[in-house]
Amino acid sequence: MTMSTPTLRTDEPASARLGTLAAQGATGALSTETGIVYLAAGHVVHVESAVTPDLGDLLTHSGALAPDGWWEAIDQAGRRCRVGRQLVDSGHLAAGALELCHLGALFDAAYFVLAHDGPALRFRPGAAHWLGAVRSVPVDTVLRESRRRRELLHRIWPEPAVDRAPLARVPGPDATDLPVRRGRTLAQVDGVRTAAQIATALACRTFHTLVELRRLAAAGLVAPVAPLIPGPSSAPSPAPASAPATVSAEPGPTPRPLAPDEPDTALLRRLLHALEAL
Repeated sequence: MTMSTPTLRTDEPASARLGTLAAQGATGALSTETGIVYLAAGHVVHVESAVTPDLGDLLTHSGALAPDGWWEAIDQAGRRCRVGRQLVDSGHLAAGALELCHLGALFDAAYFVLAHDGPALRFRPGAAHWLGAVRSVPVDTVLRESRRRRELLHRIWPEPAVDRAPLARVPGPDATDLPVRRGRTLAQVDGVRTAAQIATALACRTFHTLVELRRLAAAGLVAPVAPLIPGPSSAPSPAPASAPATVSAEPGPTPRPLAPDEPDTALLRRLLHALEAL
């Protein structure tokens, strides 16, 4: 598809715009207030959101991929939009493991992009993501999965503020004898981190973390931190540390960190071993 002037913001919901683009077999990037959906021939090939860990975070924090391998692939193939292919061809990652993690990151980000079905901001025809082709998903599948996740989380605990606000422990309730994953999630709640930051620290997919956090909220163990309303003489409150970066309107990988966090061998390494065994 030839490049053309991006469409301007309308009041059309993102889900409706995605349906129209799918019917047209469009290729490009649809921006919303909470992220970007990348399409190729009417199928979703990648989704970015500022409130979910990106693919590189999931792979490197889990120990499935060394940070040097990730940045090497970006340096060598980012401009050609072939980072995924480079990871596989260089032997850094098995194709099945990349596909599995990519789909998880795609659906996690799509949940936040479509959670409130806000308006589509603009569509840039022909725009491609630097990751390149990994696995495409029909638009209907992405919309249906986002609805399913929203309904499931609502049944667990109906307050969506848990998904985005900094979370703090609630003093008093007994937190013993929790399932392992829930206990590990609770241990990361410090009054500053959001669900996305907790997911990154655990090298865990955001949706799985949201499920545990909403269960903890339902049990009265965690609650969103109320925003501080400054009075006439109050000093402004400091910004939370390690806040997730805002998604850029233009495609491009997150800048290389100056000091990568220590990898935490977790869920994705076990999935990688299981996939290779199969």
